[in-house]
Amino acid sequence: MFNSFKRRLPNISIFHNPSSQPSKNALLLLRNSLSSPYPTGNPNSQPLQFNLEVVESPPTTDQLQTILSYFPSKAVSPSHVLISAHPSAPSFNERPTTLSGIAQLAQENPQAIKWPIVVDWDSGKAAVGDIEGVKSILEHLRKKRDGEIKEDEVEQPKGWFT
Repeated sequence: MFNSFKRRLPNISIFHNPSSQPSKNALLLLRNSLSSPYPTGNPNSQPLQFNLEVVESPPTTDQLQTILSYFPSKAVSPSHVLISAHPSAPSFNERPTTLSGIAQLAQENPQAIKWPIVVDWDSGKAAVGDIEGVKSILEHLRKKRDGEIKEDEVEQPKGWFT
């Protein structure tokens, strides 16, 4: 009868590349936050609660569009946010400028993309290429869990990237 009043768990996705050390570190951090006290320095804390989806393929063009909409500045170039400095990545002048071009590059050359790409779909937050952004997403979830942010408060979407 009261199931409709149950709190829905946030949905977090990690677009994960198992050959990327930052991606492996982020996945470990996400999994640990679900199974161990969070934050780790406080043994009295509970683990975080969210649905974790691990996707071992790059985001689609539509997903990239949504992810980039979570970043505060629309003036930031998608290629700057998503394309890595890996030697196999295209040079600055040869980088794709469209999201479909970046999605195609990610399919053809996964090393050319910054990993991980972590998205909190419910809060409109994304982290690309670094662990600090993932920590910020988890800290936001912790604040919601601990009542520091009310469920009905509307926050400006934010994204983090390197």
